[in-house]
Amino acid sequence: MDLGPFLLLATLEGLVQAAVLTLTALGLSLVFGVMRVVNVAHGEFYMLGAVVAWWVASMLSVHPAVGFFVALVISPLAVGAIAFAGERLVLRRLNYDPEATIVATIGMLYVIQQTVLIVYGPDARPVDAPFYYRVQLPWFGYSGYNLFVIAAAIVLLSGCWYTLTRTRLGLVMRATQFDRETAQAFGIPIDKVYGYVFAAGAMLAAVAAVLIVPIRQAHYLMGLDPLLLSFIVVIIGGLGSLRGTVVAALIIGLSDGIISVFFSPTLAKMISTLLVALVLVFKPEGLFGAKAR
Repeated sequence: MDLGPFLLLATLEGLVQAAVLTLTALGLSLVFGVMRVVNVAHGEFYMLGAVVAWWVASMLSVHPAVGFFVALVISPLAVGAIAFAGERLVLRRLNYDPEATIVATIGMLYVIQQTVLIVYGPDARPVDAPFYYRVQLPWFGYSGYNLFVIAAAIVLLSGCWYTLTRTRLGLVMRATQFDRETAQAFGIPIDKVYGYVFAAGAMLAAVAAVLIVPIRQAHYLMGLDPLLLSFIVVIIGGLGSLRGTVVAALIIGLSDGIISVFFSPTLAKMISTLLVALVLVFKPEGLFGAKAR
């Protein structure tokens, strides 16, 4: 049997996973890079984005495409508002102490997860894709929606790159990341920047969840794998590095897709863990992370 069709299918599936993983990991990396906070609740913001998307889509008696794109707007805004409130009420009061914020975000994880379990229930529920068009490739037809997920991730990542490198907002965030005290001395409102950054990280996770939920159903436990994979990505790529996040997500997504098709998902996870170990041993700051000064 020809290898070509299987390799192409595995590569496309890997690219879909890499696209969603890049957005999720970028949110985690952004929060750590600017705030120096390890957000253990990041996976639950991802899960919450999928659940809110299901709720919005199911409440609207309209065409699936309309429901999906309305959810794509409302879900990240709702999740961002919840994350902003959590940052104001919890992390800010802890003065962003590294150890205390880890414990606090673990608490946020369980609060969000159990609240969703009580309100939403334990069942996995689907969200209809906005369209079911199939693109004819050399050997088979492939889901047009999956290709849309890849394209949407590229557009969003380009927007994030432009914001971080070409706008005043990005300059403020980079200044805060580089030296908090100096930035504050120049009149940058550090507390507000932290609140908005924490919300933006959660919103990126929610966008990723809305994009993937027509492929994988919304479930109250769906945040665990994205959280673990996001940590793997930011460790390999370098905490706070946009370029490192993209490269590492491509490596993990493609390897997971290809190895899962030809061998087993367990082997793919083992290789990801081995990559993390090698990076921590030989380049602790990550592939593109800045060395500690």
